[in-house]
Amino acid sequence: MVRIAVLVSGGGTNLQALLDAERKGILTSGKIVLVVADREGCKALEKAKTHAVPSLMLDKNTLGKAEFEKKLVEALEENGIGLVILAGFLSILSGDFCRRFEERMINVHPSLIPSFSGKGFYGLKVHEAALLRGVKVTGATVHIVDNVPDGGRILMQKAVEVMDNDTPETLQRRVMEQAEWIILPQAAEMMCRTIDGEKENTL
Repeated sequence: MVRIAVLVSGGGTNLQALLDAERKGILTSGKIVLVVADREGCKALEKAKTHAVPSLMLDKNTLGKAEFEKKLVEALEENGIGLVILAGFLSILSGDFCRRFEERMINVHPSLIPSFSGKGFYGLKVHEAALLRGVKVTGATVHIVDNVPDGGRILMQKAVEVMDNDTPETLQRRVMEQAEWIILPQAAEMMCRTIDGEKENTL
């Protein structure tokens, strides 16, 4: 079974979706063994505690980027992590870090990449941009993480209808419920099976 670390910055709704997927038998080829937050007051850590998952808070603003990534790598290696999942994680990771976990790190983004993606597009900003552009369909994407923000290979996408009376908040909620919380666990399971298969082939 692949050991999974989930990196978080906010409320932990995608972390909860992954934990629920474990309970429901959707995510069976991997297990969440570590949750790492990059800032103080991250509510996702409360969800980790509720589910008895070990957690770690590394304040990037206090540590600085280099020291933050050094301590993060140490924590991931000490815990034997095979898959890293960015779930509402707002820090941009360096190219060196991404290469270290090449093809073993995924992210969920709240749009249909390449629309409304890349540097500066995160959280409500994505949905504000979608509404401003007047699109009728948006959605979510799970992709491999590389050194280009939201630029890695796409694994899964799911479309969501935009309503005429949507606000950024209502659209954000619908995208989470109808797309993010569905495809992130599915992509995690797919990646874990791939990683497990690669291990078997090297034995």
